[in-house]
Amino acid sequence: MASIAALGIGSGLDLNGLLTQLESAERQRLEPLVQQRASYQARISAYGRLEGSLSAFQNALTNLGKPETFQAVSSSVTGEGLQAAASASAVPGSYNVQVNTLARAYSSATLGLDDKSRDLGAGTFSFTLGDGTSHSIDIEAGASSLEDIRDAINAQQGDVTASIINDGDPNAPFRLALTSSKTGTDAAVSSLTFNGFGDELAVDAGSIQAGTNASLTVNGIGISSQSNQVTDALQGITLTLEQEGQTATVNVTRDEAAITGAVENFVKSYNSLQSTIKDLSKYNAETQTAGRLLGDSGLRTVETRLRSIFSEAVDGEGLNTLSEIGISRQLNGSLELDTDKLKELTSTQLTQLSNFFTGTENVGTDEANGFVAKAGNTVTQLLDENGPIALGTEGMKSAIERLEERYAREEVSIARTIERYRVQFGQLDSMIANMNSTSSYLMQQFDALNAQLGNKK
Repeated sequence: MASIAALGIGSGLDLNGLLTQLESAERQRLEPLVQQRASYQARISAYGRLEGSLSAFQNALTNLGKPETFQAVSSSVTGEGLQAAASASAVPGSYNVQVNTLARAYSSATLGLDDKSRDLGAGTFSFTLGDGTSHSIDIEAGASSLEDIRDAINAQQGDVTASIINDGDPNAPFRLALTSSKTGTDAAVSSLTFNGFGDELAVDAGSIQAGTNASLTVNGIGISSQSNQVTDALQGITLTLEQEGQTATVNVTRDEAAITGAVENFVKSYNSLQSTIKDLSKYNAETQTAGRLLGDSGLRTVETRLRSIFSEAVDGEGLNTLSEIGISRQLNGSLELDTDKLKELTSTQLTQLSNFFTGTENVGTDEANGFVAKAGNTVTQLLDENGPIALGTEGMKSAIERLEERYAREEVSIARTIERYRVQFGQLDSMIANMNSTSSYLMQQFDALNAQLGNKK
């Protein structure tokens, strides 16, 4: 940099400015490489956009290919006293449910003590549940206050929880309250003892609330449940009992909206994919701008393979083509759904509709025979690491690497050229400085000679 700063001192010329201009001109050779690199990066982004749309279409296909999609049901409750939630295994129908009693948890309390922190000596707390499960907790002296016993119960097992209540008695207000963690007779305490604590720690018989099962009738059939959440009374339906003495009707119907929604999402995602493809391959003659993947072979492969999906028919009896379920291909490549036709099929030919999308079981073969499986195989191949999108992306990345190597070589070449100019300008500056010095000397000599000649006159 010092040599650059010194240029022009001898000659008086702006050699530094000229060198900067020359360097700027030389670096114009890099501009096409920069633009080409940006173009390659834009194509990589375009591949990513295409991959995202194709993945969204794959997700819609996957959902459409699940048998449970066509088994979707919804439930409603008319009346009070309970709630109902239906799963895919629920059988459509109407069920009359009467809630007789709710399940309750066991609870009890000890007789009152004057001090919840007073040590009660060593002892053992034991209890047995209705299902025959037994527990025993040893309490050591020095750590046997009502608070210590409570903490020991809560720390060692989860079938019974303990707390301390204050009933307001002026002499002995502190009582140890025990509650079963679950409702029903199996989780209720059938026997409970405090051994070794003397007469101070004993269960107040009047405080015992027995654990009870829920009682209900479903279409006239009596049912007992350990819990207020009843899962085995009706197939695929969970009943949550809330109020005794109430009757309600649980209606389970096929959720046709969920089924048609899955088909509509399939059509919507495909049309979104087609819109992406068109945007990436378009050309505007007026503005002379082109889509990022116009003429790209990988994009053409994706488009061709997707078109082939809709030319295939599903084997077997019943529905075989998309047009038969109300999906037609338009001239612009998009799909159009006849929702009325689809709703009719959902109501009258649900099994055939499900078989068309999800396929039927073929004994002795793993060959996919449903529309979703066939289309899914095509999409999986397009998204594979050896598919057109991945190969196109890798091709662009390799091209960028080659451009960067070329860019680096050009940088070195430009630096060498500028250095050569700098040396030449230095030589030019020195030569002009010498010439100026010689010219100045000669002018001095001429002036001196003229002066001498003038004196002689």
